[in-house]
Amino acid sequence: MENRFLFDIKNILVSWGINETYANYLNIFFGIFVILILAFLADVITRRLIVTLIGRLIKRTSTTWDDILYEKKVFNRLSHLAPALILRYSIGHVLGDFENLTSFLQGAITIYMIIIALLVINSFILSLNSIYETLPVAENRPIKGYLQVVQIIIYCIAIILVLSIILGKSPAKLLTGIGALTAVLILVFKDTILGFIASIQLAANNMIKIGDWITMPKYNADGTVTEITLNTAKVQNWDKTISTIPTYALVSESFSNWRGMEESGGRRIKRHINIDMRSVKFCTSEMLERLKKIIYLKEYTENKQKELEKYNKENNISDDLVVNGRRMTNLGTFRKYLESYLKNHPMIHNDMTFLVRHLQPTDKGIPLEIYVFSKDQRWAYYKSIQADIFDHILSVIPQFDLKVFQNPSGEDFKSLVN
Repeated sequence: MENRFLFDIKNILVSWGINETYANYLNIFFGIFVILILAFLADVITRRLIVTLIGRLIKRTSTTWDDILYEKKVFNRLSHLAPALILRYSIGHVLGDFENLTSFLQGAITIYMIIIALLVINSFILSLNSIYETLPVAENRPIKGYLQVVQIIIYCIAIILVLSIILGKSPAKLLTGIGALTAVLILVFKDTILGFIASIQLAANNMIKIGDWITMPKYNADGTVTEITLNTAKVQNWDKTISTIPTYALVSESFSNWRGMEESGGRRIKRHINIDMRSVKFCTSEMLERLKKIIYLKEYTENKQKELEKYNKENNISDDLVVNGRRMTNLGTFRKYLESYLKNHPMIHNDMTFLVRHLQPTDKGIPLEIYVFSKDQRWAYYKSIQADIFDHILSVIPQFDLKVFQNPSGEDFKSLVN
């Protein structure tokens, strides 16, 4: 088959006395040179002129989605198709006499175009995710996992097309052969399939979102969710390490999401101190007079003392033995003091769960538990509030003739010896 090209100069070369065979080769080399020049010009025009111009126009607009498309190099990668198209559809006119070589080169260029198209689509998908993340709904409904499924499908299509070109078979026949490998593919992509199903469940049930504080001891995760993908969820722990959790594990296993605490406006303080049970006793008259001077106890002490005196008098109960009748105890009075102190604390919620209670006595004393909610949820400030409260509690306990239980130390044994 005779070569055809727009600038065929074979006849001119033959007329100059050059052998026809050499003239044909020179014509082919000249045609290839022209095609390469045209491809280079197409690259310059599209990538260096048009894309640059688009970038300048985008910077002048007030919208952000076009900036994202430009930053993800969608236009830049798309420009690579222009020279490839020129090579793909021109090479046959130059190398028409070399069918095998023409077929090989056209196949290679087609594979290159498929790869470029894959990169363009991938950049576009990443741009869609970045654009979506700028919307308010993205905080509760991330779509990165779904977009990754689309990416996998696109990759599979590209692989099938490339293989069909290399093997010289139609994509339909390859799909038929791949159908027999379904079980193997399911096994290979097991985590991906489980992750996809888990992503749907997480989004549908609003179980987790970017920015949530979660704890999952099995994976040493205790921090903020920074990313949720098809296969993994990344958690930045409070010590700045990153824990990676399989997405399907968030559905199949247990984890704690602290979003409810953050949305409630309070953060729980739940801590106890052990009171030495040997220091618990009835309040004496001298102790009551001293406690009446405490602002948070004055009203309670006076009213409670009148109530108990009235009860004992109406029931003819003698004061000879303190065990008879009703009496105030230093531990009960201390508990009321803590209730009043915490209710007047500016950083404690009074409209949320509020408890000052005894727990089951143990060999380490009787636990007195504080169960309240701090108004400030920030970790450092919350810890500071909690520390201030218990600093005060430990300091005020001796005023009620109570003692905190503490295991004996070397100093205790030393004092006994002395």
